[in-house]
Amino acid sequence: MSTRRPGEPLTQDGVGEPDELERLWTPHRMAYIRGENKPPDASANQCPFCRVPTLDDVDGLVVHRGRLSFAVLNLYPYAPGHLMVCPYRHVADYTDTTDEEAAEIADLTRTGMRVVRSVSGAVGFNLGMNQGAVAGAGIAAHLHQHVVPRWPGDQNFMPIIARTKTLPELLSQTRDLFAGAWPR
Repeated sequence: MSTRRPGEPLTQDGVGEPDELERLWTPHRMAYIRGENKPPDASANQCPFCRVPTLDDVDGLVVHRGRLSFAVLNLYPYAPGHLMVCPYRHVADYTDTTDEEAAEIADLTRTGMRVVRSVSGAVGFNLGMNQGAVAGAGIAAHLHQHVVPRWPGDQNFMPIIARTKTLPELLSQTRDLFAGAWPR
């Protein structure tokens, strides 16, 4: 039991007294929090969504490559199996896509939903594009459609209380499952 009262400073060594809570450490999240993979500017040569297609599929977490766009796992997923569909072209606004790009983004989104559902049994999805930094786009300079699978009870206490999300497998394993299930 702690003898420190609320608002009272920690001990001089900065450690404080144990509160008997267990900790789940997610040090990989610090790269996201610090913005280490976020481009410093909006130019295509700094954009991770422009860089990913230059990598091999495994290293880039690419699930499928289309003619004008590709499906890739989110490096910082909201939920297990979180895909993104991105045009190859460095374009920020959905209204600036060509008709062909918009059609392929829609088609890859539908196929991605089918693949995720068949592999993981997802029963729902959140789909969306955050247009602009004020709308929540982490990388506003390059359009990307989120495909986030959902299951009953998937939003449990972890994100709410512990500000932590749990993932049941490595991203590379998820990529392999999805890529193997993607229709040829």
